[in-house]
Amino acid sequence: MKTIFTTFALCGLALIGSAQEKPTDSLQGKKIVLDEVLVQAIRVTKEFPITFSNLDKDEIAPRNLGQDIPVLMNFLPGVVTTSDAGAGIGYTSIRVRGSDATRVNVTINGVPYNDAESQGTFWVNMPDFASSTESLQLQRGVGTSTNGASAFGASLNLLTDAFSNEAYARISSSVGSFNTLRNNLKFSTGLLNDHVEISGRLSRITSDGYIDRASSELESYFLQGAYKDENTLIKALLFGGHEVTYQSWFGIDAETLRTNRTFNPAGIYTDENGATQFYDREEDNYKQDHFQLHWNEKISSTWSSNIALHYTRGRGYFEQFREDDDFETYGYEPFAIDGEEINTTDLIRRRWLVNDFYGTVLSLNHQKENLDLIIGGGYNVYKGDHFGEVIWTQFANSGVIGDRYYDDNSTRTDFNGYVKANYKLDGKWSIFADMQYRSVGYEANGEDTGLVDDTFNFFNPKAGVTFNMNPNNNFYFSYAVANREPNRNDYENGNPKPERLNDFELGWRYVSPDFQLNTNLYYMRYQDQLVLTGELNDVGAPLRANVGDSYRLGLEIDATITLGDKFSLRPNIALSDNRNIDFVFQRDGTLQDLGNTNIAYSPNVVAGNILSFLPNENLQLSLLSKFVGKQYMGNIDSEASILESYWQTDFNVQYVIETNSFVKSIVLSGLVNNILDADIVSNGYFFTYDDDFSNPGTITTIEGNGFYPQAGINFLIGATINF
Repeated sequence: MKTIFTTFALCGLALIGSAQEKPTDSLQGKKIVLDEVLVQAIRVTKEFPITFSNLDKDEIAPRNLGQDIPVLMNFLPGVVTTSDAGAGIGYTSIRVRGSDATRVNVTINGVPYNDAESQGTFWVNMPDFASSTESLQLQRGVGTSTNGASAFGASLNLLTDAFSNEAYARISSSVGSFNTLRNNLKFSTGLLNDHVEISGRLSRITSDGYIDRASSELESYFLQGAYKDENTLIKALLFGGHEVTYQSWFGIDAETLRTNRTFNPAGIYTDENGATQFYDREEDNYKQDHFQLHWNEKISSTWSSNIALHYTRGRGYFEQFREDDDFETYGYEPFAIDGEEINTTDLIRRRWLVNDFYGTVLSLNHQKENLDLIIGGGYNVYKGDHFGEVIWTQFANSGVIGDRYYDDNSTRTDFNGYVKANYKLDGKWSIFADMQYRSVGYEANGEDTGLVDDTFNFFNPKAGVTFNMNPNNNFYFSYAVANREPNRNDYENGNPKPERLNDFELGWRYVSPDFQLNTNLYYMRYQDQLVLTGELNDVGAPLRANVGDSYRLGLEIDATITLGDKFSLRPNIALSDNRNIDFVFQRDGTLQDLGNTNIAYSPNVVAGNILSFLPNENLQLSLLSKFVGKQYMGNIDSEASILESYWQTDFNVQYVIETNSFVKSIVLSGLVNNILDADIVSNGYFFTYDDDFSNPGTITTIEGNGFYPQAGINFLIGATINF
């Protein structure tokens, strides 16, 4: 920790980060708009002892030129993002406080979005979703009780487009590096007959990607019908996407990183003439459709209710060319040609996932004088079919093209119920209590998982206190417990245990008209934490393993500083010490106690800043910077597992042309990413294996790694026409 806090002293206030809310005169907060009742049960305000950051559509808009939501969140405190294709389009992911996407609970209008089985969040399935996002809140740590798997690093809840009283139409286009092109069309009927609104969006994004052949063809839609009166809000939503992306999850080794950063080994094979070729359809092809129905009712002056029904349908595959693959894998029988036994073949296969996810979430809210009481929960069911088929083979004397060479299924149920209350004792003190019960059942029969029939029952209590010293100063302390079940990939490593987290948060918030400061000290103590090992499975998914006891200790500071009427600063810094306690590892055939080691993918320093200049009300220029410190890709502190620190600097401009005609306004935007053309590697993998062949009688542990380079200087420019 000494190094960490020395770094903080050197960075100073100029590296503190994006604020939790826009500057206001006091800590009273902002009035909840109509649509926010859909997420009121799981969102918090400054009256709660929870650490959080907010982003609304106006803050997202200047940089919303086709990149995914994780990339747009890159400058929030403690956030690290990465992209397989290297340019923020296609497969992107997020880490918060060193916790990967499987441990960040994501909800859309209160409905769980994480894949129920892998617990991952695949933003590529909902391209351009930022264009239908009204606001988002990122709660770091355990946060408040939500729906879906427990938050072990953070929870992210998104609110989709708000009800619009006025009709509008909007056309947006953007172009950029790597042949990137984004087009979308958005509309609203406005309020019809004083009660009804219909709105929607169509989007298409294409990009070649920075990495060779890492192309993306992405389509999405969003359709919403809403009804409101004095006491009722009903929303029906249908949204989804179709993604076709060339695979780029293999990464490259250190030597290739030095000599050919954009090389992509996906689809590589040798033809009959001995020449190297690449299969042109080594790609993912997946569709996902979501339906949500929300009904919010104001029952009385103090009681309101919200119920949501949801259904998600996903189906798709990834296609692979396999060179000299074994017959045995596909159930083929060996045969002879001219006396030579044939037991391998070139082939093309597809590995399918078809799944259904459905259920309900609900809440009942009571607000009266000093009490804010919420009773809520939900029940959700997931059914997944996993199967593989061969669509072409060079040699085979048995089986039929299209036959399934594996076919397994899984079922997951998730019930949760919670009661949470925030009670104001007087004008200064308030107490918070939150109790949640979760019951999760999981059944699977895959070759990778084995037979699984597990049930987990968890009790997750949370409590805290808030002290409003005056209208400008607010202090809070909270303690929260979270328990979390393993995901599908965890079963590949054996018999995983559920993990438990005790989270302590101590914070101070200061707000004045020109300066807002948020500071937070946290200590997260884990039991049987499922940490990333650095390894990938055969479909590129990160593997995890239980590590016994571990902890994350950190300090987060972020601010918004207004300098006159033209300049503003939004700096942040997150300092942390992340350790496995008494970590044991088998090296060279001997079990070794390595002591306290760094947790994988957990940099000790993450800092950022947004410097904005508004010379007039129509023009905004921003310089955005991000620093991510050195991190290890494994848990044994190996030099081979190091990801070096990096700086990223972006430049963003937005200019609004107001018109007095049929066209209401034209908005021009530009974004130059990585303007200093830095060599950034934001992600990678690390593995070890025992070699007992090169030196018989001895066992030597061999280490290997791979890296995911990000694009150098690149740009996006766009125009939006508002009618």
